Amino acid sequence: MALTLFVWNASAQTKGVADNTLSKKEQAEGWKLLWDGATTKGWKSGSSETFPAKGWSVDGGVLKVLKDGKGGDIITDQKYENFMLKVDFKITEGGNSGIKYFVNRGGIGCEYQILDDQKHPDAKGGVAGNRTLGSLYDLITASSDKPFHKEDFNTATIIVKGNHVEHWLNDVKILEYERNNQMWKALVNYSKYKAYADFGAAPQGNILLQEHGDEVWFKNIKILEI
Repeated sequence: MALTLFVWNASAQTKGVADNTLSKKEQAEGWKLLWDGATTKGWKSGSSETFPAKGWSVDGGVLKVLKDGKGGDIITDQKYENFMLKVDFKITEGGNSGIKYFVNRGGIGCEYQILDDQKHPDAKGGVAGNRTLGSLYDLITASSDKPFHKEDFNTATIIVKGNHVEHWLNDVKILEYERNNQMWKALVNYSKYKAYADFGAAPQGNILLQEHGDEVWFKNIKILEI
């Protein structure tokens, strides 16, 4: 599929479309729902083959992480290689969560950080803000002027084409990087992932939604394999 997809506009694709459904344009392009809005089909615990019995709920077309529910992370049944992933998310006061990709063992993978930068202390951790909202957690800092609406749902988009990766927030690109080169290896060696020699290097992996003890809401989880 053409590289021009990297300038894709999420709002134009979904205007007037019901939550957790695909527009006719998305269907024609090959998008698929990763979550159907009503069940837990397609997802399982990060540590077993079944969906967590606690800590998560499906309520009114929203997939919720329950506060202090201790349900653990959830991952997709399938692994993905080259893709565009869309996730609408909403955080509660002081919330912390994340969307991980290239996950292949023990919940370890590249993470699109979801965080209340003003209220959660992790925003001041790491190096130069690389644990703030939209950042590649503990590795690369997202743009400081990112468009975030704390009281509403926001759209996280992750684009992977080979070793090239982009993070978008509400139709604005907030970072991009290349994997599997010298710069990448240097970043990993300077991060909390330095013990994992092959961190982020796998050609494919599961998608993960993180449970971090805070209430977070997800909906409109969609993927286009490219």
